[in-house]
Amino acid sequence: MEKVEGLKNKLEELEKEYSNTKYNKATNKHLGILRAKIAKTKRDIVEGSKGKKGKGFFVKKAGDVTVALIGFPSAGKSTLINAISNVKSKTASYAFTTTEIVPGMLIHNHAHIQVFDLPGLIENAHLGVGGGRSVISAARISDLIVFVIDATNPAQLDKLMDEFRALNIYVNVERPDVQVLDSKGQGLRIEANKSTLTYRELQVIFFGLGMANSIVRIRSRVGEDELISLLAGRSIYIKAIVALNKIDLVPDYESIAERIRSKYAIEVFPVSMIDRRNADSLVEGMYDNLGIITVYLKHRLDKAEVEPLILKGGSTVGDAAKKLHTDIADELKSAYVEGRSVKFKNQRVGVNHVLEEGDVLTFIKNK
Repeated sequence: MEKVEGLKNKLEELEKEYSNTKYNKATNKHLGILRAKIAKTKRDIVEGSKGKKGKGFFVKKAGDVTVALIGFPSAGKSTLINAISNVKSKTASYAFTTTEIVPGMLIHNHAHIQVFDLPGLIENAHLGVGGGRSVISAARISDLIVFVIDATNPAQLDKLMDEFRALNIYVNVERPDVQVLDSKGQGLRIEANKSTLTYRELQVIFFGLGMANSIVRIRSRVGEDELISLLAGRSIYIKAIVALNKIDLVPDYESIAERIRSKYAIEVFPVSMIDRRNADSLVEGMYDNLGIITVYLKHRLDKAEVEPLILKGGSTVGDAAKKLHTDIADELKSAYVEGRSVKFKNQRVGVNHVLEEGDVLTFIKNK
């Protein structure tokens, strides 16, 4: 506890020095070092607080994929989860009805989709107000975020996006291709750099984060703030869509939805969960944005099983085996595959072969 408090005091001093330092060419290097030190100190605080007792949320993942419903109090998350899943979450016309994570299960196209109804966020959740950090930590383990927005107050999405940015959670942004390896005491070596930063600026960042002995390969155009956040282990990249709820109360909801799509380049599904209006479209949108594929195992009688195996996009033959059983994965040598991912029927492939939608495979064990 004393160590964490000391780090917090150090962070306060660094942030004060940073805010009091005027930007110019002479101070640019110094400001870069300060940013790196601030990022490292924040990371150390988080790591030092992991053993701290306090109220939080324990989330047990189940099913094939996980979706988290995020929104402000009374946006309609509980009504939504009641409408699309097998759970009955408490609903009411006042705020803060849900005070804990409520999990539900939705089955669509053979996929078991776990849905979390999270307690409503409030402004400054990133600072821990209203248990916001605990709620968002649960969202971090999800495969998809559904922002549940009250159509009578669409500005809610702006505030949620601000909260996510403050926590370095990047919505619908591809994770930068940044690889950092240990140089075994041989100093800093930049082998690839497609960032917006010079070698000297990268040197300042890596030294400031205590990563002076690193082999660095940056193959994406990434800026300073995002790179520092990524290196400090504080960045999360996640897919998200919007459920624009309570459209029964707003006649011009389509124009609101279009403004949101244009501003954030995000898919918006206008719904009214009070009467399940457009609920099926929302479920289909969730499924499409989860990036999952279905593959089939061939039966002994040369027939594919009717019940498919649900995998995340980019999964390999080895991943499919692990999904079934670890023993199968341990004994797996290769597989016969027919479908989009191969050039000809029953092509023999290795365990690292990437599967595609609709593939049919037969496992080949080690003898």
